[in-house]
Amino acid sequence: MFGLDTTMTLLLILCLVCALFFEFINGFHDTANAVATVIYTNSLKPAYAVMWSGLWNAIGVFGFLAIATKLGVANKIIGILPSSVIMSNDLSVSLSIVLAILITAIAWNLGTWYFGIPCSSSHTLIGSIIGAGIGFSIVNHIDISQGVKWSEAYKIGLSLLISPMVGFSMTILTMYIFKAVIKSKRFFKEAEGGKKPPFFVRLTLISTCTLVSYAHGNNDGQKGMGLIMLILIGFAPAYFSINSEINSDHMKTAVVNYSVLSESFTKSGLNEADGGLVKKLDKDFAKLDSMIRLDGATAVMSIAHRFEARKIIMGINKNIDKLSKSETAPISKESRDKLSNTKSLLDEYVGRVPWWVKLLVSLALGLGTMIGWKRIVITIGEKIGKQHLSYAQGASAELVAAATIQAATSLSLPVSTTQVLSSGIAGSMVASKGIKNLQKKTIKSIAFAWLLTFPVTVLLSGLLYLIFKAIL
Repeated sequence: MFGLDTTMTLLLILCLVCALFFEFINGFHDTANAVATVIYTNSLKPAYAVMWSGLWNAIGVFGFLAIATKLGVANKIIGILPSSVIMSNDLSVSLSIVLAILITAIAWNLGTWYFGIPCSSSHTLIGSIIGAGIGFSIVNHIDISQGVKWSEAYKIGLSLLISPMVGFSMTILTMYIFKAVIKSKRFFKEAEGGKKPPFFVRLTLISTCTLVSYAHGNNDGQKGMGLIMLILIGFAPAYFSINSEINSDHMKTAVVNYSVLSESFTKSGLNEADGGLVKKLDKDFAKLDSMIRLDGATAVMSIAHRFEARKIIMGINKNIDKLSKSETAPISKESRDKLSNTKSLLDEYVGRVPWWVKLLVSLALGLGTMIGWKRIVITIGEKIGKQHLSYAQGASAELVAAATIQAATSLSLPVSTTQVLSSGIAGSMVASKGIKNLQKKTIKSIAFAWLLTFPVTVLLSGLLYLIFKAIL
């Protein structure tokens, strides 16, 4: 399969199974946050709640709604590791990286779930990827800046840091708005025993659960896709480096469009830095053009060239971004728009995920949602605040979480559903009775797990990479 021998084919299948198992764990680890409010407030029975949430997680993976975005989050995950690391010709490198990432992420997720600590699967995955990149740098005696794209890691880290603050502060604001607009006192009371809430309250909580579940699938599902694409590109770069589902016509169009732009850039009198970017683009587009041949009226690229073509396209897209954002380049808005369109044409070849990968991830995430939810639900409903969760608190936290996660997805940034919702619940407790309403022990446990996740996963993944590389 994919030109691999029997042993490597079995290892590829094993890695894909492990990646899907990570998404399965992600389902029952993170989606417990989405179902916590509807279960805890008796809006839905647990069995119905997890099935409903699982369904909307799966829908979110495929992005069937109009608010769905391109797979920018998946590309961000892949982008943490440089192309030279992802697409190494040494299969032992690819295998060591994948196993180090998967084992670390699965172990930490299972451990925090077992103790009922709402911990970020996103945080875990990012730390694991960075650790493997550092391990690669150590083995190859290169600077760690060559094993990890720190600029991408910084952007992702910033989104993971800011999103809980947004969840906390915006939920406080939403609670105040609820109090000003909604006059029903029952909406702000704790759930009563086994009684169902009023119809309107129940409908509201089911709706917010649906939104969080969809947003979680749309964002976290892409992390699973990114992880699987990392595996596929590492094991079989000739088959998965470039999207083989479409021919090379758009690639040829991009080359032709850029050739016209290049002439105008050369005549516009660019400074040394901007001129250097144009020269790099000229060189890369010429290389790309040489790899495309015509088969009748259709442009095609051979399998042998796909590995190198991905590297070239990634470099082109990076330099197009730099040139488009340059404040010193005398480039018209029209030319910048054409550059953006050219980049979009090339993105079709490196920014797409096969449909079967989406299907597998959606099934793993959806099925995982239906298992193991209880530990996290109890923490969310009873242990963050000194009072039990009220209808208003659950609705406000989930509404803010869904909006925050979907906004991050539109910006191609991975965020943690767990962190956003947990901080939102904390914000709702503060809005009700002030900071004294928080249970310090639980908050400390969540904060401690949050602080430990990154260094532990980086260290463990790095060590595992060194071990696997030594024995493979």
